[in-house]
Amino acid sequence: MKIAVVVQGRFHAFDLVRALLKRGHEITVFTNYPKWAAKRFGVPPDRVRTFWVHGVLSRVAAKVREKTGLSLDFWTHPLFGRWALRQLRRESWDVIHAWSGVAEEIYRNRGFEHTLKLVMRGSAHIREQDRILAEEAARVGHRIDRPSRWMIGREEREYPLADRIVVLSTFAYRSFVAAGHDKNRVRMLSLGVNTAAFRPPEQVLEERRARILSGAPLRVLYVGLLCFRKGLEDVRKMIDTLAIQAPGRFAFRFIGFVTQEAKPVIAAIGSRAEFLPKRPQSELPQEYAWGDLFLFPTVEDGFAAVLAQAGGAGLPILTTANCCGPDLIKEGRTGWVLPIRCPEAFVNRLLWCESHRRELAEMVETAYRDFKPRDWSDVAQTFEAICAEKSVARPQIETPIGV
Repeated sequence: MKIAVVVQGRFHAFDLVRALLKRGHEITVFTNYPKWAAKRFGVPPDRVRTFWVHGVLSRVAAKVREKTGLSLDFWTHPLFGRWALRQLRRESWDVIHAWSGVAEEIYRNRGFEHTLKLVMRGSAHIREQDRILAEEAARVGHRIDRPSRWMIGREEREYPLADRIVVLSTFAYRSFVAAGHDKNRVRMLSLGVNTAAFRPPEQVLEERRARILSGAPLRVLYVGLLCFRKGLEDVRKMIDTLAIQAPGRFAFRFIGFVTQEAKPVIAAIGSRAEFLPKRPQSELPQEYAWGDLFLFPTVEDGFAAVLAQAGGAGLPILTTANCCGPDLIKEGRTGWVLPIRCPEAFVNRLLWCESHRRELAEMVETAYRDFKPRDWSDVAQTFEAICAEKSVARPQIETPIGV
């Protein structure tokens, strides 16, 4: 197949491109990453067309948004979409796989009638995402980065323009069906992980089991962006509660970029947890080796790659239903799926782990043996199957959906 992948940034697109290239497809990725940066992620420069100036502008726009709350999406996204359309029209394609938010200009064009058009949505349906984040902002009493009304309208115009909507988890799939989309047009593409890179040596597992059985403080690890969307308010409440109910029985380590909104919360937590800066992916296996448990109390996520990484590293996982957790975890065997906004449930489970160390040590073995995250070859095969399916008629929506 001749495939165009259109993505503003990188996300998991480069991993998918790399896997599809290995399977013999002719692929070009259209991105705002420079070619030299794409090469670092294993994508040959001749497979990349870049609008790198847009990448610089997007980083500036992101800083403006973080400091002022002003979204410049209304300018940056159409700018990228128009550029991608000009590039794509130079050739014919079997498949265009475009990320939501930059697909409208492409899919409104009448030059791709014989091309399969996919729109990749990285989170839940944008209205469901906005609803959840609005509730979280009200709960924590703090402004949270949410989709703008402009972006909600744009994505709701994109969804019906595509032949298929591709999502990353059952949670996201259900949000589209609940919003009224034909389930036959929504397809799930669960992502992969470099299983060889994150699979720990037996010595790491032996040390983890011995540490748990020794009665040492249980090491609880979090990897990812530190913000309210990822459950930061619940993290604070967990640590506050455990400091009273089980002092000295847990050691928390958080690794990731700290957003502006997170800084006061982290300052309040203080020395009761260790906070480390974001690490390159190549360094993450040694960080996972540190932990005994993996904590990810996210409020809303499409697919958290760190869950696949942590599971591949043999760490029992505590996470929520609003992500890919239910797709990856065998309840009570490789981890637990808990309700969102329920720090009490996480505290109770952590206390159970502390008082049932033999069972937890056995779970480490089970997680290592039974947790089988998909690798990128699996993802590429699923993508091929999505492309091979018989097309389902798109809804005839010609006018923008109001917001």
